[in-house]
Amino acid sequence: MSGWRHPDLGQAVDRSRILRFSFDGAAVEGFAGDTLASALLASGTRILGRSFKYHRPRGLMAMGAAEPNAVFDVTLDGRTIPNQRATLTPLLDGMQVRSVNTAGSAGRDPLGALDLLHHFLPAGFYYKTFMAMGWMRWEPMIRRMAGLGRVNANWHPPADVETMNAAPQVLVIGAGPAGLAAAKAAAESGSRVWLIEETCALGGTLRWRGGQIDGADWTVFRDATLAAIEAAGGRVLTDTTLWGAFDHGLFTAWQRRSDAPDIHWRLRPSRTILAAGAIERPMWFSGNDLPGVMGAEAALHHLVLHGAVAGRRIILATAGDGAYPVAGALCAAGAEVTIADARHVTPDAPEGVHLLRGTRIEAATGHGAVRRAVLDHKALDADTVLMAGGWTPSVQLHCQAGGKLDWDETRDALVPRPGTSAVTTVGAANARYGLSEALAEGHAASGGSGPAPRPTVETGWSYAPLRPDCTLKGRVWIDMQNDVTLKDVAVAAREGYTSVEHLKRFTTLGMATDQGRTSNFAGLSAMAALTGRTIPETGTTTFRPPVQPVPLAVIGGRRRGALFNPPRRLMLEGAHKAAGARFREYGGWLRPAVYGAGDEAALALEEAQVARATAGLYDASPLGKIEILGPRAAELLDFTGYVRMSTLTQGRARYGLMLSETGIVYDDGVVLRLADDHFVLSASSSHVAGVIQKLEDARQDRFGSDGVVIIDRTAYWSTLSLTGPAARSVLNRAGLPDHGLPHMSVAETESDCVPLRIARISFTGDRSYEISVPAQQAAAFEARLVHALEAEGGRRIGLEAVMLLRAEKGYILVGKDTDGVTMPHDLGWTAPRERRTDEFVGKRSLFTAEAGRSDRRQLVGLVAEDDRGALPTGAHVVAPAGMRRSQGFVTSSGPAPGAGGSHALAMIEGGLSRMGEVIRIFHLGDIRHARIAPACLFDPVGGRLDG
Repeated sequence: MSGWRHPDLGQAVDRSRILRFSFDGAAVEGFAGDTLASALLASGTRILGRSFKYHRPRGLMAMGAAEPNAVFDVTLDGRTIPNQRATLTPLLDGMQVRSVNTAGSAGRDPLGALDLLHHFLPAGFYYKTFMAMGWMRWEPMIRRMAGLGRVNANWHPPADVETMNAAPQVLVIGAGPAGLAAAKAAAESGSRVWLIEETCALGGTLRWRGGQIDGADWTVFRDATLAAIEAAGGRVLTDTTLWGAFDHGLFTAWQRRSDAPDIHWRLRPSRTILAAGAIERPMWFSGNDLPGVMGAEAALHHLVLHGAVAGRRIILATAGDGAYPVAGALCAAGAEVTIADARHVTPDAPEGVHLLRGTRIEAATGHGAVRRAVLDHKALDADTVLMAGGWTPSVQLHCQAGGKLDWDETRDALVPRPGTSAVTTVGAANARYGLSEALAEGHAASGGSGPAPRPTVETGWSYAPLRPDCTLKGRVWIDMQNDVTLKDVAVAAREGYTSVEHLKRFTTLGMATDQGRTSNFAGLSAMAALTGRTIPETGTTTFRPPVQPVPLAVIGGRRRGALFNPPRRLMLEGAHKAAGARFREYGGWLRPAVYGAGDEAALALEEAQVARATAGLYDASPLGKIEILGPRAAELLDFTGYVRMSTLTQGRARYGLMLSETGIVYDDGVVLRLADDHFVLSASSSHVAGVIQKLEDARQDRFGSDGVVIIDRTAYWSTLSLTGPAARSVLNRAGLPDHGLPHMSVAETESDCVPLRIARISFTGDRSYEISVPAQQAAAFEARLVHALEAEGGRRIGLEAVMLLRAEKGYILVGKDTDGVTMPHDLGWTAPRERRTDEFVGKRSLFTAEAGRSDRRQLVGLVAEDDRGALPTGAHVVAPAGMRRSQGFVTSSGPAPGAGGSHALAMIEGGLSRMGEVIRIFHLGDIRHARIAPACLFDPVGGRLDG
């Protein structure tokens, strides 16, 4: 590809501003307005990269997001961004550009020798060779060679991408002729239009093909469209990639800005019009991957916008009228051009262009780049082969929005099926390639009044259908980046991988960074021919977001560190800090772990022992306080819970479990009944949002807003939990009423005109009170309780002490003592499963064969048989002899502050029927022995709860 810069062409570049950059260490120059692709094309650089599998030399092939070969790592001002597509990356002064997937440079890559082994590396070879010979032998080498660009591990992208939300009335995706017509008509009707364009300017193909609309230059129509959008309060976003369509009408777009941080848009339009255009199809012949083989439309694009001429001796292979203006423009620029048209009836050749009718290209040959083209067995000298094989509509967003496709025989394309998605597709994306029909369709899609805009001269876009010929000799490439050939498709067909989804995974066809834009149609049509099916019968692969690669830093935006998962803070954090608390995150909340300096484990044990001896006070504010109100509140709780709550009397509390639909324990908590139609569900700290979601799902599906209302009041109340044998004395000393509450009861009262809710609920196994006060009053009440606590010999305790207290009592922590397969009967809770006859979430799953297995892992306690301290949490229970297979694992472990010694909880296969059995515990190569015991070690009869 002996490119050069034409002195009189290049409307997008500023020749007064020379920009210097390097490519693989070599100095190159370009102009402001260039992309990396146009600057390298104009410089005559042919080899821009290497293919993924065989490291074959590859050059510039396409334009925009369809480019599969020219992918670079770009460094500027110390910032390296990997895998930048050259056709979409603006040239900036000082850029250091490196080709990817090379062991040296693009021009000299010693790994190019892999191409000599291609006979031994067909499609699917890795599934067979590496498995048969031991994957572990090959894995390190394969992993070193895998991937394209290199990430700079020392550079951290700034968290400066803003995430913005908007709800335009009309969203138009693509600012080509159809998109401009749609946006103009919608804006003139008064709609607030957002027009999204991936490139830096509006117009699409009009920018390089030109044309007149309604008797004036097309730029007049463009300017009128911009004015109409602005007058209606809309927006125009250029350099913006709309990369995904999601449920509920959500679209996401990445706006690139040179003078400010990028923006990630989340758009929820009322109407969406897709005018994303079409991708020029390549042609299929031997050697079609050589540097110098390029799309005809890409060559015209670079010529007109950047003055970059693709070559000096050009063969333009085509079967359609649209390529003739390309040939004429290149000839006028000074290139020697020959059209090889596969049709026998064609238009006349442009002036100076040589035309060969009824001629198909068979091969491109040359070492490292094109030197000749073989046309009907005749070799012609050439440095460039341009391909114009027709068009493939860009339907990705239509399909992502749930749309289906139909095969249009007359237009030789898969087109969106109307009415299958909320997206209206127009223009070339709907296989309407002519300028007049694209303008008319865009105008009609927006309900435009009056006649549609019309071009002065219609463009010719008819193409004869071309198909890849699987019988051609030599290697015919269809996926340039991933090195997939037509012969690989034939291998897949012989191996039985005839489904397009299987074809994709067996050959990696369409899995490159261009996402199959230039390859999918070839693979689909080749498989159809090989299997004797039509293209509709063969089907298409699934289009998934992103439409093109988007940096993770854009999607993440500022959501990193504390902004990714912000820890929630207690209202009493200041008071805890003043008392010497050391904070850790528990369930998304920053909570005191222990108080004071020194060894944390020793402090936790000391706090727990004080709580067992006298009293302890801890902040339980993160516990969920979800209010369920209404005449059907009890029904909702019965349906969503494992334990029936409708029989609960007013003023009482009951412990229960919430299950998933698969019968797995999702959360546990206590329900308080304050009135016939008023309940409070105290969910686990980390599960509040999830529990609300499950309640809402059931409410919206079965009960309705007139039957029950759900309100999250967790942040409104602060809860202080007072526990220990002296808890009632502390409460009385603090001047707070006890009301003679029995265990598992609740009372609403007030103190000094401040409302209180006092519940007799224990998470430690001792007499306990949960005292909830309005969050704004929490500091005063906490100080009052601490003063009384210290007078009784008690102290504040942190969450580590609470964990020791609850573990020796056998109280579970969901997610720690349970896992993704734990069912309630695995925890010893069998009565609701056996007795409840009404429906509840998860009920059916509790009676499956899997649920009834006798060897399910069940909750038990463990007592170590030695004096080596607590068993390690996470250690596995293994069989006495033979194969070291895990029979379960330790979930919680530590010293037992009330009972003495140590205690552990574990989930063990058939554990409830193995009481007293001595088992082996394996951890990091060490074997210990423990005896299976009941989960509750401390006060098994429950006398301390009312002590």
